Amino acid sequence: MMMLLVSALRSLIFVLWMTLTVIPWALGVLLISVFARGDTVYWACVGWLRLAIAGARVICGVSYRVHGMDNLPTAQDKTSAVVLLAKHQSTFETFALPTIMSHPMAYVFKRELLYVPFFGWAMARMDMIHIDRSRRSEAWAKVAAQGKRLAEMGHWVIMFPEGTRIARGEKGEYKTGGTRLAIATGTPVVPIAVNSARCWPRKSFLLRPGVVDISIGAPIASVDRKPGELMEEVEAWIEAEMRRIDPEAYGEQRCPSLAETASA
Repeated sequence: MMMLLVSALRSLIFVLWMTLTVIPWALGVLLISVFARGDTVYWACVGWLRLAIAGARVICGVSYRVHGMDNLPTAQDKTSAVVLLAKHQSTFETFALPTIMSHPMAYVFKRELLYVPFFGWAMARMDMIHIDRSRRSEAWAKVAAQGKRLAEMGHWVIMFPEGTRIARGEKGEYKTGGTRLAIATGTPVVPIAVNSARCWPRKSFLLRPGVVDISIGAPIASVDRKPGELMEEVEAWIEAEMRRIDPEAYGEQRCPSLAETASA
């Protein structure tokens, strides 16, 4: 009970920390965007994300470690674009991933987020892809057009194939939007597994101390592939990797051994 109360208090302080820091930072970004656009505004926004992640570590005891960074193009390779396809369990990875990537990233997100005071206003000044989910055909056309333009600039588009935050130890339906984009632009896909719900559960601001693992897979070529087939490969890697980095979350889904099957 005492540990829960401490976590709740630390989480409240963390939320206050984000609220108090995002307001002046967002106003600063809006000011900067009057004189500069593009990468300058993007990295200014990433500065606040670093502040938020630092707050999670210092206030709530939530840190992270990254596996497989060598699977990504280096910062010196300015023109090498990829489509990042990541597991989505909480807000943590949406904050952390831009802080560890060497290239500007473009999230594909619902446009309603632009209306969030300060945070959304700053997002609106970045070169990202915001869509109206109620208009699916128009949304895909926008993703394809903007994704192609961003890929030509060497930016990395990131999408969550399951479409929403998924509870720890569960799997959603992997949709093919990300692989369709990769095939349309001729860029490889990079699968990413994240077990952030271990410390920051979805739809919650009650953080628990611990370490979040972010595992980056090897790029998968999209040339001459079919969207469904390519997404099946991405899904297989992510779900297998999730069981490796967070085995306790999948304890009830353990496959029986051949001996157990024979004796049943």
